[in-house]
Amino acid sequence: MAQAFFGGVHPNDMKAATNEKAIEQLAPPAEVVIPMSMHFGAPCTPLVKAGDHVKVGQKIGEFRGLGAPIHASVSGTVKAVEPRPYSMGGNMMSVVIENDFKDELSEEVKAPADPDALTVEQMIEMVKDAGIVGMGGATFPTHVKITSGIGKVDTVIINGAECEPDITGDHRTMLERPEEIIGGAKFLAKMFGVDKVVIGVEDNKRNCIDAMNKVIAEQKAPVVVEPLRCRYPQGGEKQLCQAITGRQVPPGGLPADIGCAVFNINTTCAIYRALTQGMPVVKKVVTVSGSGVVEPKNIECPIGTPVSKLFDACGGLKDGTFKLICGGPMMGMAQYTADIPVAKGTGAMLAFAEDEERTVETPQCIRCGKCVSACPMHLEPLFMYQYASKGMVDELNDAHIMDCMECGACSYICPARMHLTHMFKTGKQMVKDKMAADKAAAEAKKKAAEEQKEAVNK
Repeated sequence: MAQAFFGGVHPNDMKAATNEKAIEQLAPPAEVVIPMSMHFGAPCTPLVKAGDHVKVGQKIGEFRGLGAPIHASVSGTVKAVEPRPYSMGGNMMSVVIENDFKDELSEEVKAPADPDALTVEQMIEMVKDAGIVGMGGATFPTHVKITSGIGKVDTVIINGAECEPDITGDHRTMLERPEEIIGGAKFLAKMFGVDKVVIGVEDNKRNCIDAMNKVIAEQKAPVVVEPLRCRYPQGGEKQLCQAITGRQVPPGGLPADIGCAVFNINTTCAIYRALTQGMPVVKKVVTVSGSGVVEPKNIECPIGTPVSKLFDACGGLKDGTFKLICGGPMMGMAQYTADIPVAKGTGAMLAFAEDEERTVETPQCIRCGKCVSACPMHLEPLFMYQYASKGMVDELNDAHIMDCMECGACSYICPARMHLTHMFKTGKQMVKDKMAADKAAAEAKKKAAEEQKEAVNK
């Protein structure tokens, strides 16, 4: 490890409930609800209508601009194309498929004759067609990350840190599917033209490190596993880059600016499956855990599976369960219903019972400064909170609020239990709204000036 990143916290990892439980296959649900937005960028346009028959792997959503296509995860009949509840809040246009339980594979799914003979251009096109995105939660289209990084990236990093509490899906994937991870890493090495790929894994997952090193030795693969110090948010891509290379991503920058590209463990497996089997993203490994879950598990299920079915497969929820979170306890989003679907970026579904409720209605900052020392982005959360609560947008910009990664380290360490991360989400939206308003005003002013000029010329 080149160096440690600044800040961070050490929460109880809470992984014992599931880290020794193998990934289970969920019995296919009778109905899947596939949202048309499972990626960074504008939602896809549905390609099917009610009454259409679809097969596994068939493209049912096409993107424009920045995005990734969406595919049917089961075969059956399209029941509806309509807005449905969505994990990011509100409703999202979704394709509802009634499962016929035949698992018919679409003719669109074609394995290449010789994966090792594929050119870089062919591999990128297959990654795009497979609808692969950052499956750790960021959901940035993978083909865009690869294309934009070629020629600039000299260090390819696979993110196996999985530092957030409760989540163990990547841990089990590294143990049970190391061949897919190493295979995907080799394809990434070829696409970027680098001589090795680095897999960063926190050193509390020694069994994962050993499992992957064994495959690397057997295949003589150009891959190195780098043990990392346990500290949250080690899995943040900017922190991972610094820990492995010693380089720091500049404010407002991306890993590519320092010659790095970071890919999630399950994204890497998806690349391997796309380039060897032609299989798009139709399944997701989800950790179902928390004090409110009767029997926590790691479950692989079709994309679009209702979260309620995952809880049912784990024996249901305990009495007194007060909160559902999609994602981890640090960065996840609270949900008002379990009738949301599993998406490409869904890494965990957590349920918490009453004895863990620690919120404070009217918290008071005591100026201890712990949030400043914990922030991995060198920000000043106590001031950002004040600016956001008072609507001081210019000051929020000066405080670099857009660099906040919403990791929750400040909220975790705060002895007053200030609602810091929540307020920063609000503050970011204020900045975005002002930027949009300023842009609209500038365009209106420009248009008015042009109209006035035309009137004078007449």
